[in-house]
Amino acid sequence: MIITKSPLRITLGGGGTDLPSYYGEHGGFVMSAAIDKYVYITLHPTFAHELIAKYSRMERVKRARELEHPLLREVLLSLGFEEPGLEITSMADIPAGTGLGSSGSFTTALILALTALDRRRVEPKELAEHACRIEIDVLANPVGKQDPYAAAFGGLHAFHIASDGDVTVEPLRLTPQTLYDLEDNLVLFFTGFSRSAPEILAEQDRSSRAHDPAITEHLHRVKEIGIESKALLEAGELDRFGERMHAHWLLKRQRSTRMSNAEIDTWYELGMASGARGGKIVGAGGGGFLMFYANDKSRIRRAMAEAGLPEVRFRFEFRGAQVVSQP
Repeated sequence: MIITKSPLRITLGGGGTDLPSYYGEHGGFVMSAAIDKYVYITLHPTFAHELIAKYSRMERVKRARELEHPLLREVLLSLGFEEPGLEITSMADIPAGTGLGSSGSFTTALILALTALDRRRVEPKELAEHACRIEIDVLANPVGKQDPYAAAFGGLHAFHIASDGDVTVEPLRLTPQTLYDLEDNLVLFFTGFSRSAPEILAEQDRSSRAHDPAITEHLHRVKEIGIESKALLEAGELDRFGERMHAHWLLKRQRSTRMSNAEIDTWYELGMASGARGGKIVGAGGGGFLMFYANDKSRIRRAMAEAGLPEVRFRFEFRGAQVVSQP
């Protein structure tokens, strides 16, 4: 049996500028950190004349092209695994649709497992680009490049995306003290809502493709805040980084009416009133996780607990997608 795992991620800046509809004309910039929450894939060759796929449901088919799960189907076909005789199971530490990049983690973990079955080594950039091709080119999902790259590389990185789609991966240059303080002072709370990121991102994608000047200017500013945030992190100015998170959230809320709701706004205001320097909904918006930067974590933890929002504690993960077990 082969087991792989691929980390989830939190976005630190620039989210939304990694969609082709934006970076294809203006170039993109996004900054993220992998965390110690994972999507796992187990892959087991069998003698059965069927392909068995287990995720939130179970499929038994004769050939890969009959699978209903689009990512499973297209990854298998792209790597030439058309015939039966495999059992594939997916598990995750965090539910899908909560803003932590689960589809990118799923796809990179699956590709890594299948290449391991072929005894082939795949480098992080090749792994990330393969996952991007499946989601963006083959399935035409309105998603960006951040998630597969964050999952494949792990760690804390800035991703500079050229207009031709080429990605330059830049590790963040943080002092050990800045790294520890950032990890300690970022807190995640689950809103209880899950949402479909492609549905929310599709609205932005349509506006970008239609050359809507408002959304273009909006994303220009998001990119600027992301670049400013990187400079603040590398300078160790974490309180100002938190304030840039707040500015980003105020801007992000303007992108779509689906980005927030009355409950999220109330929880966000509660977090800010409880000592946070800044925060945002992680991912496309509309639900998932609220992330805050707070020096006094006890106040915000107490306030969120009283509001009924569970905290998910995490650490940074410096390894990207990896093979955990291989015979």
